[in-house]
Amino acid sequence: MSAEVHGERACEVSLEEAEVELERLLADGRFRVSDRQRDILRYLAERRFAGCTEGVKAYSIALDVLGRSSNFDASIDPIVRIEISRLRAALDSYYATFGAELGVSVHIPKGSYVALFPQTGVSASAQVAPSLLTHRPNSALTDTARDGSVTAPRSRMSRWIPAALCVGLLALAAVAGWKAIDRPVVTLKPAVTILMSAASPDMAGEASVARDTLLTALSAFSTIVVTRPGSPTQPSRRGYEVDLKYYADSDDRSLWWQVVDTASGTLLKSGLERVETEGKEPATVRLEIAGAVARQIASSRGVINALEAREAPADALGNACVSRAEFMLDGSEIGGGVEVLRRCLKRTLAGDPDDPDTTAMLARLYARDTATISQSLDMAKSAADAAPLSDRAQGALMAARFASGRLDAAIDAGNRAMALNPNNSANAASLSLVLFAAGYFKAANDLAQEAVAMEETPPRDASLVLALDAYRNGRWSQASLAAEQAIGNDILTRAIRVAALGELGAESAGQRLGEAAPDRAAFVAAFRQAAKMAQLRADLVTSLEMGLGKAGASFEAVASIAGQ
Repeated sequence: MSAEVHGERACEVSLEEAEVELERLLADGRFRVSDRQRDILRYLAERRFAGCTEGVKAYSIALDVLGRSSNFDASIDPIVRIEISRLRAALDSYYATFGAELGVSVHIPKGSYVALFPQTGVSASAQVAPSLLTHRPNSALTDTARDGSVTAPRSRMSRWIPAALCVGLLALAAVAGWKAIDRPVVTLKPAVTILMSAASPDMAGEASVARDTLLTALSAFSTIVVTRPGSPTQPSRRGYEVDLKYYADSDDRSLWWQVVDTASGTLLKSGLERVETEGKEPATVRLEIAGAVARQIASSRGVINALEAREAPADALGNACVSRAEFMLDGSEIGGGVEVLRRCLKRTLAGDPDDPDTTAMLARLYARDTATISQSLDMAKSAADAAPLSDRAQGALMAARFASGRLDAAIDAGNRAMALNPNNSANAASLSLVLFAAGYFKAANDLAQEAVAMEETPPRDASLVLALDAYRNGRWSQASLAAEQAIGNDILTRAIRVAALGELGAESAGQRLGEAAPDRAAFVAAFRQAAKMAQLRADLVTSLEMGLGKAGASFEAVASIAGQ
């Protein structure tokens, strides 16, 4: 048993409090899990209440809850592991978002199937109920001597564990867990506190609902940790405060916001998101406005993630590596290049092999190299198994499957990523490229436009799809403009830009070709490889090469890229 689990058990609430919290949680509509996962949680909790301290086996869950037959084999059928992983992620997300004032949480530690009910937010002067490690009888208020006589009831203070002891145990557990792995200090996901107010008292109820909607939207991103006001921040986790004010007019709803670095008090960014209400249901309006603010705050290119990526030390591990990799994958030159980021992510995984965010990001980097596509698939599957509710993990699975040529499977993973977090423009852009490669041109173009509309700076893949679709339809000026607006300077974007100018007969086409391809032979080879990795259709590749030829490139247009 890990030191962390020992610490949590020592700080569990009383049996009665645990039972109350279980029923409250299962009745809360914000706790979004399947009926199967609810049944598993109740089963684990009831076994815990009955005195089962070491947890239950996958076999028992399979038979007692999931209805599997007696020949169930967990090594062949991963259903228990998958359902527990989803339940664990849902619990962690729920309590991170809504558990600030509850004083208790439900936790299923990794590596075991047991429900724990640790206290949360305990102050140094508080008192902690006895642990649930033993099932307490109703007569626990009296002591029985060894000769059988009943002694006087124990004092109330003698039956409570000082909070300082509880906090100390947790601290020792954290130290023990850290020392168990010899690794450098890593940067953690930033802690974000949300403070919402209404512009007028009569809007307080509506503002409260809007706040809950925003918290749900924020929790769908894998980039931040939402914490309660006043919570202490770990040294390796930066803290941010988001202040919001809700306005309601007759024909629109507005949400003003600002992000402040809590350590320095510096105002990083502010804005006002406005949504018209005409013809829309109130829930739709709340989803739109919450999504707009959530993207500003928590997307991979949001204000917080951008700061985390740029200001972390160059040799930082952990969240800094993940943030920088996301920027690089979208075309930004940050983090020192692919190989530097690979090493950073590998070192992070060496310290925490089960981290799904790092695993997912490394899988995406591996998907960019034909020599490591099989590794990309394995890592993406591991990330999705560890965090099935993470759109980052599903996005990595989409990228890995796309790189391996499994377009239908990639579309399935992309759709799951979009369902988990419809506000993530990066996944929308990536899925649009997969759809384009699969020949679903209208769907790809529509989704790319949606991704562009979500962000101030268009995601690279979305710009690439818009440029390719315009070129495919002979709209050379539009293709050139979309390529010019794309983030980064990758080979495909440069090729579309030059080919479109070549088709237009622009005088600058030759000059732009020279700028894009100082070494013509290397340019041709790189273009064909990039077209193959993007799985562009042969007729489109031929058309692009013809445009490049009109710009002055001297290479033979090919009818097919198969086998290159």
